[in-house]
Amino acid sequence: MPRAGFYAVESGRISFRKDGNWYSDEERIDNPRIALLFSRSIRRNPDGSYYLQVAEERAPITVEDTPYVVKSLEDDGRGGFILVLNDEEREPLDPSTLEVGEHNVLYTRVKGGEFRARFLRPAYYHLSPHFEMDSDGTFYLRLRNERHRIKLAAGAGASQAS
Repeated sequence: MPRAGFYAVESGRISFRKDGNWYSDEERIDNPRIALLFSRSIRRNPDGSYYLQVAEERAPITVEDTPYVVKSLEDDGRGGFILVLNDEEREPLDPSTLEVGEHNVLYTRVKGGEFRARFLRPAYYHLSPHFEMDSDGTFYLRLRNERHRIKLAAGAGASQAS
């Protein structure tokens, strides 16, 4: 009896883009269940490339920026935040991992520090009232009466912190 294949991604033209959406052959995947399945199935090869692993089937994917995005934030009740990721997992924000990249894009580390995640606008704007800037242009995140420096990502120009 033939085994059912993972035909949804056989084309190898599946991509996860910086807008936090999945695409197949340049068409946005609007089915939230498929998008969630894909987000929960991301794996990384030793060479840094990505693929989807669904049951025994594998399919290569293209990741435009990061394999995870921070869709929203929730208050943790203790003066901090919980990240809500594209795979619907929730994890505490580690302010020591924040960094700003090109075009003032904010990033953090997730999944035990293994992956970088890009903040989508709603999450960024939720966090932005807690940003402070020193006279030298250094940005900080203030949480629980502590200031956490927001690092400049490698490759980001000095003019990015505006």
